[in-house]
Amino acid sequence: MNQCGHYGGIEAASIVLYSFLESSSDVKFASKLCGLKKQLLAPQQHYNLLFEGELQTDGNNVGRVDDRALVVDEETFRKIGAQLAAMGDKLSAEVGQSVVNNLAEQFRTQNVSSQVLSDAVNNILARMPRDMEQEKAMLLAAMFLAKKVANVVPSLLQQVFSTTVNYINQNLHDYVNNLGPQN
Repeated sequence: MNQCGHYGGIEAASIVLYSFLESSSDVKFASKLCGLKKQLLAPQQHYNLLFEGELQTDGNNVGRVDDRALVVDEETFRKIGAQLAAMGDKLSAEVGQSVVNNLAEQFRTQNVSSQVLSDAVNNILARMPRDMEQEKAMLLAAMFLAKKVANVVPSLLQQVFSTTVNYINQNLHDYVNNLGPQN
């Protein structure tokens, strides 16, 4: 596994969240999601151009992880996102629209911080099954909120996506990166 949590220049959290959104039902922002995918792929191409054949100060070429390993890891994270999307679809009945509308309004009127998202995640956690491990529940709640807010305000998908990835990286980085080897 890539130790820094990047797979071909794309963070694991981004892959899981994108796959979650792509695999979720009742998505009203599909056209925006296609645009987001193009932006996510751009860093990978940039990464490969920057480091292909570059020499390090010790005279060695920059080591690159075998591309096949990157594809396997990326596919694993995509599957995880799809599995969580199925769980998120079931969660829709448990969560009132007022929580989503409040968060959507905050995204519309201010630059939402990870703390604001964290407060909303905690609100959702209270409605989730108690038998789910805490980190998984937090990840599911954050991605669920991203989907719901993007459904309310599709034009904010990129901002919602970035804020959610930041939240995941700040609070669940190790958990998400350790999901890959488990599957």
